[in-house]
Amino acid sequence: METISCKVRGMHCTNCAQSVSKYLENKGMQDVNVSFATEELSFTLPAGITSANDVLNGINQMGYQIILPNQPQPGNLFLNTLTFKFFFCAVFTAPLLLHMWVNWAWLHDTYVQLALATPVYLMGMWHFGRSAWRSLVNRLANMDVLITLGATAAYGYSLTGTLLQLGSDYMFYETAAAIITLVFLGNLLEERSVKQTTTAIADLARMQVTTARRIEEHGDHEHIHVVDNQTLKPGDKVLVNTGDKIPMDGTIYWGSGHINESMITGESAPVAKSEKHKVIGGTILEDGSIKMFVTATGKDTVLSYIIELVKQAQSAKPNMQKLADRISGIFVPLVLGIAIATFLGWAIFGNVSTGEAIMKSIAVLVIACPCAMGLATPAAVMVGLGRAANNGILIKGANTLEAFKDIRYVVLDKTGTLTTGKLQVGNYHFEGMTEQEFKKMVYSLEKYSSHPIARSLSGLWKGEGETPLQQVREIKGRGMQAKDVAGNEWQLGSFMMAEKVTSDDSHNIYLLKNGQLAGWIDLTDEIRPDAALMVKQLQQRGIKPVLLSGDTERKCRELANQTGITEVFAGQTPEQKLQKIDALMKEAAVAMVGDGINDAPALARASIGISLSDATHVAMQSANVILLNNRLSSLPLALGLGRHTYLTIKQNLFWAFIYNIIAIPFAAFGVLSPISGAGVMALSDIVLAVNSVRLRYKKVI
Repeated sequence: METISCKVRGMHCTNCAQSVSKYLENKGMQDVNVSFATEELSFTLPAGITSANDVLNGINQMGYQIILPNQPQPGNLFLNTLTFKFFFCAVFTAPLLLHMWVNWAWLHDTYVQLALATPVYLMGMWHFGRSAWRSLVNRLANMDVLITLGATAAYGYSLTGTLLQLGSDYMFYETAAAIITLVFLGNLLEERSVKQTTTAIADLARMQVTTARRIEEHGDHEHIHVVDNQTLKPGDKVLVNTGDKIPMDGTIYWGSGHINESMITGESAPVAKSEKHKVIGGTILEDGSIKMFVTATGKDTVLSYIIELVKQAQSAKPNMQKLADRISGIFVPLVLGIAIATFLGWAIFGNVSTGEAIMKSIAVLVIACPCAMGLATPAAVMVGLGRAANNGILIKGANTLEAFKDIRYVVLDKTGTLTTGKLQVGNYHFEGMTEQEFKKMVYSLEKYSSHPIARSLSGLWKGEGETPLQQVREIKGRGMQAKDVAGNEWQLGSFMMAEKVTSDDSHNIYLLKNGQLAGWIDLTDEIRPDAALMVKQLQQRGIKPVLLSGDTERKCRELANQTGITEVFAGQTPEQKLQKIDALMKEAAVAMVGDGINDAPALARASIGISLSDATHVAMQSANVILLNNRLSSLPLALGLGRHTYLTIKQNLFWAFIYNIIAIPFAAFGVLSPISGAGVMALSDIVLAVNSVRLRYKKVI
């Protein structure tokens, strides 16, 4: 079975993605994934179908635009953006709403109101009306049907009153305009929060692009040619110097150095590499010089695989659909049925004119207008996000808030998350010398090296003094070597330098004197000062913290013991992290806290991805929540605030619907006129506003 992948332009909200998804499923397509955030579509053709042209043309006929791979993407005109449409409508809606509070005669003129409302209505019909029509044609009634019906009912009723000169009781132009403008605002907020996640993929892709020094051999001579790394192919030879980015995945066949692989492994300390070691494209050679064979290019590289994992995680369907979307599937046809029944009932049995029956039917639609539904989520979200921002917490959009209430696991990365990512000297040991002599020798050797670890040590122990040395040289990939004035030979470096004199490889740096072990140093990350408090607060609330890291088992266990974490998964690759997240999510909702590129797939896949402000840019963009104040102690507050914001949204939606449920029968029986219905809807808006503002002061933890 063939899998089709392409882009879909023209989706202005998640309802559009839902319509495309349901259309494909109705056509028998399998494994359908439609992402509004990335505008990406993928599905599998069922057995017996060899071409996707018909279903792709069907999506085009729905009003969207399919863009196939390698097909140039058209630009998006500003006039077609939600930003333009919202501000365009807001300009005309503002004076319409103003007439409700001021007694300026010209604002109460019906033709002035008609002139102000008509551009908003036409813009709304161009945007929501077309979507509503397409959804009805495909028998998929979405929220745009409600928006279109509500706005059309209010505008049509008002236009009828204007043309028939029925007076101010028939003027509801501001209702029609407010419906369209507020929903544009809601869609704009949703678009801006959701679209931020797509930059993670763009940032990852940019890391793949660099230059390479390709080696071409001519006889006994080598010539270096600087080329685009995308032109490399497996088997090519490449030279990489200090500071260069590894152009593609490969294997070293000459030289040595230290490579910063934190983007993949999460380990802050550079890794020593020499002949026969594998290297990963996108990582950085911090010191040394190597020659390597290219072993993988394009989609076969580790970084490309991580990009694919992020895409898959972002396109995965959420566990919960928005409450308003679920209810609208029943609400839309129900309201239509009640409106039709109202007209027929009054026209046949009510002993009223056809015009009066039509007005009562329109009253049902006016009362059922989704103005409050359009306000319910943005009102709560804006207050909740405002309070969060004041406390140094950035929550990306209303979609994130759904998952907060169910979080039972908080998965934490080690390096840069529970720790600061800054190397510190831990335990150290010395033999046959004083502590000051040990530190002086370490400083005297490390000051000649530009290696990050050497710079850290020399900076820390600079004040201990200096031992005069001779014949100082750096052995790439191993460490430093020198002689003192007494003729003693000193060596300082990694385990590779000391493996002949000790089998203990648990330390970071070893000092040798005349070939004998003279001391060792352990380097540690500084634990964030609020890490243990955060773990305790989570446990008190029944949330289980889990340590998930690419670092060694020993280091992870030490950190877990210091912070109070009981469940640890160490030595994890990005794929394994994703598998652990999936396994935990089968039990309950999971929040993932990470800081590196290697965490990006897990951050995107988890129910909620959380990043600190000093994390990598990719991790921040992949995350749903960013702790801008860089304090882990804000995590419990973020969880509590998110959960209560979601609760407020549910309360707002309840009030939005309960007014409809109570008022529609009254309207159907002729008790409420359209103007009374408009008052009811205005009251519901006040209730929503008050309930949302309450979130600003409410205790959430």
